[in-house]
Amino acid sequence: MSAGEVKKGVREISPLDVYMLLPRTNCGKCGESSCMAFATKLVNREVTIDLCKPLIEEEKYKTQYSKVKELLAPPIREVTIGVGETAVKVGGKLVMYRHELTYTNPTAIAIDVTDEMPDDELLKRVEKINSLAYTYIGKTIRLDMVAVRSTSNDPIKFRTAVQKVASATKLPLILCTFNPDVMKAALEATYDRRPLIYAATERNWRQMADLALMYNCPLAVFAPNNITLLKSLVNTLLEYGVEDLLIDPGTFPDEGIADTITNFTIIRRSACKFGDNLLGFPLIGVPMTVWSIKDAPKEVLCWKEACLASMLIARYADLLILHGLEGWSLLPNLILRANIYTDPRKPVAVEPGLRVFGSPDENSPVLVTSNYALTFFTVQSDIESAGISCYLLVVDSEGYAVESAVAGRKMTAQTIADAIKSFGIEEKVKHRYLIIPGLAARLSGEIEELTGWKVLVGPRDSSGIQAFLKENWPPKKS
Repeated sequence: MSAGEVKKGVREISPLDVYMLLPRTNCGKCGESSCMAFATKLVNREVTIDLCKPLIEEEKYKTQYSKVKELLAPPIREVTIGVGETAVKVGGKLVMYRHELTYTNPTAIAIDVTDEMPDDELLKRVEKINSLAYTYIGKTIRLDMVAVRSTSNDPIKFRTAVQKVASATKLPLILCTFNPDVMKAALEATYDRRPLIYAATERNWRQMADLALMYNCPLAVFAPNNITLLKSLVNTLLEYGVEDLLIDPGTFPDEGIADTITNFTIIRRSACKFGDNLLGFPLIGVPMTVWSIKDAPKEVLCWKEACLASMLIARYADLLILHGLEGWSLLPNLILRANIYTDPRKPVAVEPGLRVFGSPDENSPVLVTSNYALTFFTVQSDIESAGISCYLLVVDSEGYAVESAVAGRKMTAQTIADAIKSFGIEEKVKHRYLIIPGLAARLSGEIEELTGWKVLVGPRDSSGIQAFLKENWPPKKS
C-alpha cells in the first residue's frame, strides 16, 4: 500500500477520492494550504472532517459531507460506553495491523465485581479500581471500567449492587447477566450512565435488544466459538434497530487459547481485509475465564489471566474484562497497551524548554538533553533521585533520542544555541558552562564556536550524572 492511502475493507482510499468530495475552494479555513493537503491528512487520520467548515455549514455540500463521512468510516464501528469525561470509546479501528496506520481507542480494561460481595468488600474493590494509576513516559495510565456481574440472578440484589458501584465510581459500567429481568432491574437505576449490556445470546436476544433500544445503551453479543451464529445474531439485531454493538466470540483458557486467538483473528481479518460488515464491531475478550480453572493457586491464575490478556491486547481485543487486581499482573498489560497504542509515525516527545530541579542558583550546572520522552523522563528520574539542583535544557530534537538526533541532524550545535537564546538560561546563571550528553560529544567544538559557552562532555548515561558533577562541578578554571 502506497503512502497516503488507507485500505477500507477491500478497497483503498486515496486522497483524490476524498478531494473530489471536498468544496475544492482552497479557502484555508481548515488550516491547510489546499483542499488536497487537507484530503491527504484526512486519509492519514491526522485531522477530522469537522475542520472543513464550508462542508459542514453550507447546505449545498450536505450530500458531499455525508459521502465523505461514509467513505472515511472505519471498518470497525466505534461505540461509546458511559457518559461525560470518563466515557470510553472502543473500536473505531481502521486497519488490522499497527504498521499500516495508527491504532485508535486503546483496549479498555474493566475489572469485575459481583452482586454477592459484602458491601465493604465491594466498595473496597471499587476504590482500588478507581485509585490504580501509574505514570509512564509522562502519562498517567489507569483502569477504564467496572464490570458488575450478577452471580445471584436476583433482580433486587443486582440492582442494589449496581447502584452502590455507580455511587462509588464515575467509571463506565458493564452490566453482566443473561437474564433480561435481572438486567432490566439494574438498567432502571443506571441507564443514564449508558452502561454496556452484557450480553445478548441466541436465547435472549429479543429481550436484550428491547432493553438496549428502550434505554439507549450499547449491547454485547455473545456466541462462544461460533462465528456463524455471531454473524446471524448481529444481522438480526441490526435489522431490529440496535446499532451500537460489541461482539464476544468467547475466551477459552488453557487448551482453548488457540481457538480464542484464531476466532479473534478471523473476525478482525474478515472486517478489515474483506469488508464483512457483520463482523465490523469492537471485540470483547474475557480473560477472567481462567478463574474457572479448579485447584490452581491464586498467583498462578493471576499469571494465566495476565498472559491471556496480553495475547488479546495484541490480537485485536477492544475491551477486556479481568478479575485479578494485583498490580504485578495488571501493570505489564497497561504498559503494553500504552506502547501499542502510540502513533508509530511520531516519536513520543515532551515540550522543549528549560526545566528546573531542586533549588538552583546562579552557580548551578546547566545540562542538556533531547525532547524524546523516554530520554527526558529517565534523565529527570536520575536527577531527582540524586537530589541535584540544576537547570536542564530540553532541546527540540523532533522527538528523537540523543544519539539518533545527533546522527540524523535533529540535534545540532545550532538547535542547542537556539535553545540557549530562546529559553533564557543566560539570565539564570552567571557562568557559561554547558554540560552536554556524552552521546553528543561530537558537537562540543561547534557549540563553543556558536555560543561562546564552554562545553563539558557529560556521561553517556544519565545514571552517571551524580558522579560526574561530584568530580567536575564547579568546573576547574583553565
